[in-house]
Parts: sequence; C-alpha cells; structure tokens
Amino acid sequence: MHIPVLQKEVLQYLSPKSNENFIDCTIGEAGHTLAILEETEPEGKVLGIDRDPELLRNIRKQKRLILVCDNFSNLKEIVRKNKFIKIHGILFDLGMSSWHLNESGRGFSFRKREPLDMRYNPQTQLTAEKIVNYWSKFDIEKILKEYGEEKFAYQIAERIINERKLRPIKNTLQLVEIIKKAVPKKYLHSKLHPATRTFQALRITVNDELNNLEKALPQAQELLKIGGRTVVISFHSLEDRLVKNFFKSESLKILTKKPVTPSVKEIKINHRARSAKLRAAQKI
Repeated sequence: MHIPVLQKEVLQYLSPKSNENFIDCTIGEAGHTLAILEETEPEGKVLGIDRDPELLRNIRKQKRLILVCDNFSNLKEIVRKNKFIKIHGILFDLGMSSWHLNESGRGFSFRKREPLDMRYNPQTQLTAEKIVNYWSKFDIEKILKEYGEEKFAYQIAERIINERKLRPIKNTLQLVEIIKKAVPKKYLHSKLHPATRTFQALRITVNDELNNLEKALPQAQELLKIGGRTVVISFHSLEDRLVKNFFKSESLKILTKKPVTPSVKEIKINHRARSAKLRAAQKI
C-alpha cells in the first residue's frame, strides 16, 4: 500500500479549505491529492501532474481531479492549457514512488536485477545504461560527485570504464558489483548501501531532476494567488538546498524556519520517509 510522506504536515502547511484549487506537481500514486480533495469538497479541484504515463493510468478518475502527463518544468503551459485558475497551493513531493522501486522494473532499486533504465518517462532518450556504457570517465565522475556527493567518484568511474571494456554493463546488479569492487572494504559495511549515491546520481541525471525543479519553482510563485502556498518535500541535500535558497531569494513568507522532518512513528511505519524534509512558503 502506498503511504504518502508527511501527509499531516502537507495538509497543515498547504491549509486547503472548501472549494479551493491546488496543484500536485508530482501526483505519483495520488496519496496527497486524495487528502487535498477531501479537504476541498464540494467544488475544489486538483491538477495532478506526473511524468510517468503508467502511474497516471493507475489513478482512479474523479470529477474534481485533472490528470496531466508532463514535466512540471512546463508548469505555466500546463496550467494555461487546462485553464486552471485561482490556485491556492502547489505541492512538489520529489521522492520516488514505491511503485517505481518495487514494480516498474526500470532499475531504480539496487537490491534486485533489472535493466539500467531509471527513466520516469519511458519516452525520453537518455538511460542509465547509456551513461555507464558510453559517457567518458570525466563525465561519469562529475555526475557522481555533483549529484551523488560520492567521495569515491573517481574510483567508481574508473572501475566502470575498465569493466565496460570487458562486457557491456546492462543491469543493476552488475553495476552494484562494480561499485563494491571500486570502494574500500570498510565502506561496504556502512549504514548506507555503497551503491546508494551512484544510483541517486544516475537517476538525477537521466531525469534532469535539479534543472527541472529550478525551472518550476519560479513558475509556481507566478501562478499562485496572493496568500497561496508552496510546499516542497525533498529527499537529499541538493534538492533541499535549492528549495531553501529559492525561498530566501524571493519575497516570500517562509513558513518553516527549519525543514520539517518525519516523526519517529512515521519512520517506523514507512522507512523510506526517513530522509524527507518539508519546506513551505507563502506568496505575499
């Protein structure tokens, strides 16, 4: 069952009321959206956006829910096309859905054998397999450092180059073994799985995640009514820093002086929530 992260806090900071309109830029499995629709009865609407057509097909159609398969970096155009007006709040939940990890078969998880794909939208061209098999050592090292904050980026990139000379790197478990060979032995027994940062870097690169967020945040502010709220849930320091700096640079009322994190109770129920950070701001 899908468990939306920080749901109570999302509702607290978005503060949805009867007949108000909201945008969920990353609708995923619609957990947050369904809660917002409940709060905005009888006439409030939600515009739900997701890049993955397969995820959208799994969402039950509802009268007050408009579904759009697109990249949230095109937010203004999506809103214009759907004539969606009087927007009281916009939500970005930047985490991967459980479905992507467990069921998509696209290589998001390093714990099972799957093709090295990592695309949210299967129509896009770049895949993780293309990166590890065709990019230069310099470029692979660069993304591992920048997007994975991986301290063994050089060693991993070098090992990838050497291994792909012997045979193409086709699946997740192949890549995990390469990473394990590249890092010091003591790193294999740390709390964080040694492949975590590499997989994060590849996923961010394949889906151009940080650039898309950077494009979308100013559009969100432009579209909101005065008094409208933006809520962002991020899952790693790069996203969180980007959101924090954006909120500071705009003339917004920051509603979360420090990021809001899940309770111990929520983490016990949903282990994947442990790294979530929520920030919220209001248009003034």
